Amino acid sequence: MAIKAYQNFKFQQPYEQANDYYSLIIEDQTWPWMEQLEVLHCLDEEDLAKFAPIMLSRAFLQCYIAGNIEHEEAVSMIEHIEDVFFKGSNPICQPLFPSQILRNRVVKLGKGMNYCYSKEGLNPSDENSALIHYIQVHRDDFILNVKLQLVALIGEQAAFHQLRSVEQLGYITYLGQRNDFGIHGLLFIIQSTVKDPGHIDSRVEAFLRMFESKLSEMKNDEFKGNVNALINMKLEKHKSLSEESQFYWTEIISGTPKFDRREAEVEALKKLTQQELIDFFDENIKVGATRKKTLSVRVYGNQHLAEYNSQKSEAVQPNTVQVDDIFSFRRSRPLYASFR
Repeated sequence: MAIKAYQNFKFQQPYEQANDYYSLIIEDQTWPWMEQLEVLHCLDEEDLAKFAPIMLSRAFLQCYIAGNIEHEEAVSMIEHIEDVFFKGSNPICQPLFPSQILRNRVVKLGKGMNYCYSKEGLNPSDENSALIHYIQVHRDDFILNVKLQLVALIGEQAAFHQLRSVEQLGYITYLGQRNDFGIHGLLFIIQSTVKDPGHIDSRVEAFLRMFESKLSEMKNDEFKGNVNALINMKLEKHKSLSEESQFYWTEIISGTPKFDRREAEVEALKKLTQQELIDFFDENIKVGATRKKTLSVRVYGNQHLAEYNSQKSEAVQPNTVQVDDIFSFRRSRPLYASFR
């Protein structure tokens, strides 16, 4: 069953494949599904039996308890779990050494650089191509966070209208913010049968030029309306215990952990001016900005293989790096410091 599940990865939609490649490029602790599938063929029951005691020989626990429970009860539960794992006459395991605790670290892209990774789609019968256009912006910071969130909020509907409705580039058209373990950025996802990823990439940049004008020409009332809309979204209560737990758990595993995030970001939004937002866009997102850091992941479907082959032979543009080997590239780049 596990082997079949991995084999089905090649039938993922192209935008999902692009997202997998994106994670492999950006996140330091990621492994390709092809390697995992190759290992699966070599495993048997004896291997699993031998692995279990090794896995439990040393461990690191992170716990979060939510719901109708008193603080003392929660502490008691955690202490019991720790006792079972680490203490008593017959402990299950020993604590991990500090040097063994894994850190979630993210590749730092170069300022003023464009990186491009192109790949043929895994499913030869799929006509769809896909693009992920990612702009890496900043480490977790309340003021910078709300600026990026506001750009994404204002741009989301405009991008859908222009790229989906007007230009009809693809049925799947998305603009939003991305948070990789505390490293924030802006993300476009477009899947299309009508245009190849290279062409779509150029249209994303054309949209950003248009959006630059939209921000500078925006009336103050419209700006304030967008700020208030984002504030109201942040002030909404969690709709379920699951949603609330996801919020806190994300803070924990990211290593941030800023449990007053929503309140702090609301205060930052109240002080934000339109000119500050324009300056933020011009420095980090505007086409040609000296600090801008862009990664394009292009997956080519069977309708665009000619463009894929021609793109490989084209001259590389200035300040552009063509990524051929993901892991060589990842090893060559510095990493952001871990929050943990």
